[in-house]
Amino acid sequence: MFRTLYRTFVGPDHTRVLAIALGRLRVPVHAALIIYALIWAIIGSAQFVGTKVLPDERTHVVAWWVFIFFVTLLPYVLLIWSPLYAWRLAAAGFYFVSGLIDSTGVAPFQYWTVTPLLIAVAAFYSRGIVITVTASSVLLHQISEYQNHTIGFYIPIIAGAVYMFGARGRAERELEEERSSKAALEERARIAREMHDVVAHHMSMVVVRCETAPYRLQGLNEEAQQEFAELGEAAREAITDMQRLLGVLRTNGQEPEREPQPGISRIPELARPGDEAEVDVDDVPEAVGLTAYRIVQEALTNATRHAPGSKASVHVHKSEGQLDVLVINTAGGPSMGGGGGQGLVGMRERVAVHGGTLTVKSTEDGGFMVRARIPLGDK
Repeated sequence: MFRTLYRTFVGPDHTRVLAIALGRLRVPVHAALIIYALIWAIIGSAQFVGTKVLPDERTHVVAWWVFIFFVTLLPYVLLIWSPLYAWRLAAAGFYFVSGLIDSTGVAPFQYWTVTPLLIAVAAFYSRGIVITVTASSVLLHQISEYQNHTIGFYIPIIAGAVYMFGARGRAERELEEERSSKAALEERARIAREMHDVVAHHMSMVVVRCETAPYRLQGLNEEAQQEFAELGEAAREAITDMQRLLGVLRTNGQEPEREPQPGISRIPELARPGDEAEVDVDDVPEAVGLTAYRIVQEALTNATRHAPGSKASVHVHKSEGQLDVLVINTAGGPSMGGGGGQGLVGMRERVAVHGGTLTVKSTEDGGFMVRARIPLGDK
């Protein structure tokens, strides 16, 4: 219970559920809601001023109508980012303050401006938060100077109906979050399997150099030869342990890969007919090169699937101690579907391994851009 109260009244809210649910309609819908709030802000302010006409109250009136105007409008500015934050501001302003400074009819207008906020909370949040918000709205309405028991009766009915209507949407979002989480875990396991080959190659080089040191370096004493022997044995044991770990990461029925992992030098091979591929660097750590290859591979695969017939340009170069990987494709034909967004999850996971950043967005001409900045570190 205390956790629900905390999340409802003071806890952070970073869900942005309304923006995600609206998708491309986010901007026009948000603009329409702000216009709706602006109309009620003007009506409420004008009505308040109309009830206060005495000359000695003029300063008092100006101060409060400005407050009423902004406390009506600002929640709708916050609404697209957090319906919960918007409701908090509206509840505090409308019920506690506005209801107490005026008992001549401003409160009904304030109620109708709160209703869309309550609907947004009921549609997208958990049952505990919806119940707390609904009960608080009824209570705050009843203790305000303007009391309309009919309106207070309809608050839980509206919230309950919207909550039931939004149940399917919440279930779909939870399922999508589980799928994304599972995709991220699967991608991390795949990254680990691929990184095994890179690390094993380096460890093999350590073994070879340790075993050949007595023949390559003249004049090594017995203690130095013993040291190299022990280092080589430790490296072989590490390789064996990594092979066991790889067996744990491999899913049931998956065959071990025999081919070496691709690197940055093979990126031009990914280019489709008509694509442009420019790789200005060839001396990067193997793990970074593998990440760059997979990002370009996934970006071009997405371009083929979601923008058939498009042309792509690939640019890979060093910039300020980072590897800059840029893939831009033009607009194409209708998407063939598929993919499920797991490719983007994989790219983010790969870049995160190196502490880099990934930017994916649509371009002005209807195409798509993927840009990864991967720190090179010490090779």
